[in-house]
Amino acid sequence: MSPVKEREGARLSFSSAAARLPYAVGTLLILVVPLFLAPYIQGLMGKVLIYGIFAMSLNLIYGYTGLLSLGHAAYLGLGSYTVSILFLHLGVKSFWIAAPAGIIVASLAAAVFGLIALRVSGLYFLMITFALGELLVSVAVRWYRVTGGAFGLAGIERPDLGFHWFEWTSTSFYYFLTFIFIICYFLLSRLIKSPFGYALRGVRERDIRMRALGYNSWLFKYIAFIVSGAFAGLAGVLLAYSYGLSAPSQIGVLNSAMAMLMVIIGGAGTTFGPVIGAALLVLMEFVVSSLTPARWPLILGAVFVVSAVGLRGGVGAYLARFWKEVVARFGNAKG
Repeated sequence: MSPVKEREGARLSFSSAAARLPYAVGTLLILVVPLFLAPYIQGLMGKVLIYGIFAMSLNLIYGYTGLLSLGHAAYLGLGSYTVSILFLHLGVKSFWIAAPAGIIVASLAAAVFGLIALRVSGLYFLMITFALGELLVSVAVRWYRVTGGAFGLAGIERPDLGFHWFEWTSTSFYYFLTFIFIICYFLLSRLIKSPFGYALRGVRERDIRMRALGYNSWLFKYIAFIVSGAFAGLAGVLLAYSYGLSAPSQIGVLNSAMAMLMVIIGGAGTTFGPVIGAALLVLMEFVVSSLTPARWPLILGAVFVVSAVGLRGGVGAYLARFWKEVVARFGNAKG
């Protein structure tokens, strides 16, 4: 092999290894660091993972399909309420029954809501999803005997995994959330990189051209809408087990807006951006609420403005570009 080809091969090998380095560091932080943290910090990191799944589910329809929803928390709340109702009213403690039930209920709701909301686009789509979400909030508040009304349902215990020797601790529950988060990240990454994911990008960028090529763009949007609702429902299931309660606020527009900000601040249309946005907002909310709770909305708005103006494409996209420049410089220096 010639020296030029050897240098080119070494440069490609270095670039490939460097591209995987952030994922390796992130995985190491998720798996190792919590062992040395207090239980309440483990709980906070668990919340980051749950909202990371929630934000990734919204990113599927917004970042890759161009559908901005203000009612996405409806599926999170349905997953949470399904677990709570099964546990408190029917005595179902098995995770293998409650979790699929929560995902199925959220998916069915997304299928019904999608038939309504996808008849329109743009601002009208945004308003219809908002209205549908608020409709579920009203149902949750008024259906007191089942949902607990405005106070919600409390007293949900950790799920029964069917292993008699297993006992829940703050650490074991954190790793339980981590395991599910990794699975969700992998599945969504594979979906985004599949032909279906590339078709979604095409629908987002050139809807008319995709239809001219013979693609049923409405069907692609509809399937993405249902899949997004299913992952949001799973996040709701985990949220119920994490907090031990379900409340109308989980369904409300504020939770939907929070997910939207996570995606926009982290970086819409990137796999890891929504996770970064979830981590930033959850940790920021914890710190700011501890110091000055009344000013949290003000600081949140300031962060959003700075991110939108100074970091076009979100923090995740900025970090990705920065890392690519670093890898390119070191690769050229090595070559």
